[in-house]
Amino acid sequence: MGPGLIWGLDFSPEGSRPVQLCDSPQTGSFRWLHLNLADHGTRYWIEKAEMLPPAVRELLLAPDTHQRALVDGGIVGCVLHDFERDFDVADTARVGALRIALTPSLILTTRLHPLRSADIARHRLERGATATGPAQALDLLVGAITENIADISRTLSNDVQRAEDAFLDGHHPPTPRDLIAIRRRLAQLHRLLSGMRGVFQRLEEDEELPEALLPTVEKLVQRLQALDGDILSVQGQLRLLREELDIQEAQRTNQNLYILSIITALMLPATLVTGIFGMNTGGLPFADGSWGTLHATALAVAAAAATYMLLRWMGFMRR
Repeated sequence: MGPGLIWGLDFSPEGSRPVQLCDSPQTGSFRWLHLNLADHGTRYWIEKAEMLPPAVRELLLAPDTHQRALVDGGIVGCVLHDFERDFDVADTARVGALRIALTPSLILTTRLHPLRSADIARHRLERGATATGPAQALDLLVGAITENIADISRTLSNDVQRAEDAFLDGHHPPTPRDLIAIRRRLAQLHRLLSGMRGVFQRLEEDEELPEALLPTVEKLVQRLQALDGDILSVQGQLRLLREELDIQEAQRTNQNLYILSIITALMLPATLVTGIFGMNTGGLPFADGSWGTLHATALAVAAAAATYMLLRWMGFMRR
């Protein structure tokens, strides 16, 4: 039973050639195999792959998906996160694991579910990009991941800017609920990038890392740090917008409470008057005349007006 080969390419100075079988003779100086881990044949093939150290084979087949890396005998293995895709949707919010094994003559990438970066990398290779060595292949693969994240980051940044413009214009301003989805996606991108940057920083410090890969790893660390800085900048912009929305909402609530307090203060004396005239006791004024209700009403209005003048004199009505 053969492995589930999604696509494969052999690279030589003359160009690239497709690979039909993983065990076919290599026709170039470097080979790239992209395998489906959901296929049981792939797992069996990796278990028997003698060109990979046991630690790297275990990393490729491990059930856990947290981002990590190791170097064993000059062979690099790592797990990176990337966004999954559906057949009809190129961009989803689901995070999947891309497992990589890198040897001097082979890069082996595996995944359980379709990932966006593999599509981007393959399209680049089809358009003429080459991967004649492990450093170039790693740079191309991680570049595909960062390109996808950068596109998502720009989209989220535009969403925040449109929400900010709507807030400043006062026409259909966003609510905090409208910004929750943006905040959640930005946090997801930041966690993905910080974890990936940590993987390459540990590789950079690993003394067993092949010298040919060190410049590429250093460059990837800087690229990931810059991209993460862009994500943090958008997060800061979103945080300021949410603070402005919270301040505006608090001001609106305080204004409503102020109006309610003024109305309560104006009605309190009138309520006292009507309460007094509502008592079933003897000697109530205006009880015997035909104009008693009118007089009591006038007294309640006068009490409210006096309260209004008092509040105005004290400065409560100047807000």
